[in-house]
Amino acid sequence: MELKHRRIPQRRAVLAGAGALALAATATLTLTANAATTPQAAKLSPAAATTLASQFKTGTAGSYYDAQAKKLVVNVVDESAAQAVQAKGAEARLVKHSMAQLDSARQTLKSKATIPGTSWGVDPRSNKVVVTADRTVKGAALAKLTKVTEGLGDRAELRRTKGEIKPLIAGGDAIWGSSARCSLGFNVVKDGQPYFLTAGHCGNAVQSWSDQQGGQEVATTEDSKFPGDDYSISKYTGDTEHPSEVDLYNGSTQKITKAADATVGEKVQRSGSTTQVHDGTVKALNATVNYQEGSVEGLIQTDVCAEPGDSGGALFDGESALGLTSGGSGDCSSGGETYFQPVPEALEAEGAQIG
Repeated sequence: MELKHRRIPQRRAVLAGAGALALAATATLTLTANAATTPQAAKLSPAAATTLASQFKTGTAGSYYDAQAKKLVVNVVDESAAQAVQAKGAEARLVKHSMAQLDSARQTLKSKATIPGTSWGVDPRSNKVVVTADRTVKGAALAKLTKVTEGLGDRAELRRTKGEIKPLIAGGDAIWGSSARCSLGFNVVKDGQPYFLTAGHCGNAVQSWSDQQGGQEVATTEDSKFPGDDYSISKYTGDTEHPSEVDLYNGSTQKITKAADATVGEKVQRSGSTTQVHDGTVKALNATVNYQEGSVEGLIQTDVCAEPGDSGGALFDGESALGLTSGGSGDCSSGGETYFQPVPEALEAEGAQIG
């Protein structure tokens, strides 16, 4: 069977990753601006909030979308920054820790506690770095992680998960190699030719891809990055149609027209060949996951579930491509956490575009 640039259902082999991210309350300060003169935060759609959030990547302590209030909340550490945020239509929230302080905590964890089975990411709602340890972290390793986390004071918080952070390559309606089954992420165009993106740990394992187990070759891996990043790009070998869309597993597809950065609080969907379509929320950005195979940084952390064989599959919001499934913990019966490689980074690195 020929593979149509098709929605090969965002197949993805899920590098199952880390544990549950619990949101903790954070101590915040009260803005002193007069309530009568303080601009009201604008009511925003998720797409508009994501666009606005891109304007606050520096000089703030992170941001998130409040879906219930339909507003973008931006963390700041001083009054002048609060006024600038409010002037642009977002809600300013004065918090204790700056992004520089939180990034410093992340660097300390990286240098002193890079332990397989752990992950960490900045949670803007709690204004902390939330550290997760899976069930394999015990004994001396757990003691070390606990000591380093406690040494960061109220900038960090340690959580445990019953799951295990590991690659979840498996077998289904997916892209197949001789040694693995993964999920296709997004069809893209590079140098005018059709390609697709999937997870790097999938590309590392497979050079020749088929759209069915033991089938004819339909694409070959051209470049693969893992660990460090987690994406790969493969070139289609046949002269077939390759539409930019995602399989919704209900007889329909979602058209994909662009790549975009995710926003904390954004409602998202992911499609994979094992568990099909599930939805959830973005919990953190720039997350680090320490797999047995090595660390991957800069990931999108979500509460969307995933299982073996979903790796490489698509994370999306409407027509926007957001991420490729990297890994996670748990399953789609009991729930879990899943991490995604941002698509914009992969496209830029490979010189490709959503086509």
